[in-house]
Amino acid sequence: MASAVQNLKHSAERAAVGAMLDGLLAHLNKVDDRIPTYLKIVDLAQRFIGNDNNKATFEMVRSRLSDPNYRWTKFLDRVIQETNPHVAKMTLLNLGYEAFLRGTKQIRANREKYGCNIPWLILFDPTDACNMHCVGCWSGTYGHKASLTYEEMDSIITQGKELGVYLYMLTGGEPLVRKKDILKLAEKHNDVEIAIYTNSTLIDDDFCKEVQRLGNIVFQLSIEGTPDTNDARRGEGHYAAVMHAMDLMQKYGLVFGTSICYTRQNIEAVTNEKFIRFIADKGARYGFFFHYMPVGNNAVPSLMPTVEQRKKMITTIRDLRSDKCDIGFFPMDFQNDGEYVGGCIAGGRNYFHINAHGDAEPCVFIHYSDSNIKNKTILEMLQSPLFMEYHKGQPFNRNHLRPCPMLENPDLLRKMVHDTGAHGTNAESEESVEHLTAKCDEYAKEWAPVADDVWAHEKHKKPSYENYTKEKREHPELAAFETEADLTEAGSAASGTAASAR
Repeated sequence: MASAVQNLKHSAERAAVGAMLDGLLAHLNKVDDRIPTYLKIVDLAQRFIGNDNNKATFEMVRSRLSDPNYRWTKFLDRVIQETNPHVAKMTLLNLGYEAFLRGTKQIRANREKYGCNIPWLILFDPTDACNMHCVGCWSGTYGHKASLTYEEMDSIITQGKELGVYLYMLTGGEPLVRKKDILKLAEKHNDVEIAIYTNSTLIDDDFCKEVQRLGNIVFQLSIEGTPDTNDARRGEGHYAAVMHAMDLMQKYGLVFGTSICYTRQNIEAVTNEKFIRFIADKGARYGFFFHYMPVGNNAVPSLMPTVEQRKKMITTIRDLRSDKCDIGFFPMDFQNDGEYVGGCIAGGRNYFHINAHGDAEPCVFIHYSDSNIKNKTILEMLQSPLFMEYHKGQPFNRNHLRPCPMLENPDLLRKMVHDTGAHGTNAESEESVEHLTAKCDEYAKEWAPVADDVWAHEKHKKPSYENYTKEKREHPELAAFETEADLTEAGSAASGTAASAR
């Protein structure tokens, strides 16, 4: 537990950073002052996390941001212009200072201290209840009765902060069914950033006014392409509801992005440049793209993208992020961006999920558990057999285009569930691990050679920090399902490590 002295020091430091941000944000209102202010923010970040390994990275960032015509400099200009000043300050203070800078240091120290994964963010479900019934969504079999109490949600955040976690994502069900409790949480824990995945249908003026006042809530709005492709899966009228929510977000200067599940049927629509430009013009500044996962007994495996579609998705997302693209939107692909986060981030390595029953699940897509928030602390859940198997097994594949122990390496999930005695967590219609992974076996087999070919023809840079066990860091050849090329590279790396040790 944090000592009183540590808490006082943290409060004083937060107040000092807040005052500094007030001054910096005041300068951002003047066009000529923006670039010098961006550079001061980079200086602030380097003071917190700078070391010899990332000096070159900070210098590159300074060089890029010094160019007013650089794509991401113009992107920052646009975000500053349209974001409410209080919302901008709270986002920088909570997501920037608390989560990225201070929290990251605390989390890394706790990983060493406790010998287990400590996440950078925690995802939890306020409720299973939802006012929609989307095709292929596992929530359709969960029912509408389970909900975390306010006290349980408060405890999750309180315990998380003790470990260094200052980012909380809410999903469901539809989180905004619990709108009042969420606002209450955001007020009590005004030092954390809360990101809400929502279908948008419950967003109104009064709610946006409260979000603007609090300043520490951002949104990921679910949308899947055109009115036709979207409403075919999510129901008639949903697209119009998202458009209305986007208009309200812009009106109140709130920060929001999109949450897009790409399927075999909609992948062309949701990656079309015209669509991306449209949602950017509506005010969305970032977007999470999620590969359709065949989770639950009501899943529709035929919605899984083809191998050819997924391969094209890799190129498409990276092109949208490249300097040659001028759209004010930053896309992230949960399945294909594994290289940038070291593979699978679940099991508490960077995040884990607590469902509306209180079960701790390694991933929002992995509905198995051996722990519950009602009888274990968060730290105890992270040290449970299932989560420790994740910790020991990551990375599940050295080819980070094959990161998942379910979708691309289903044998591993089967083994982990059986070895730990984890139980299914869908109370309405429990799905065995054999049933789930059987839907992935053929997909994994087809994707493997394609992913290995793509991976072999790309350049890869080893990150300065990898949250793997010491054994996996020193012996990368131990990662499961290596390709021949990876084994050769891993062997060279291991030899180099041994030589340096001598």
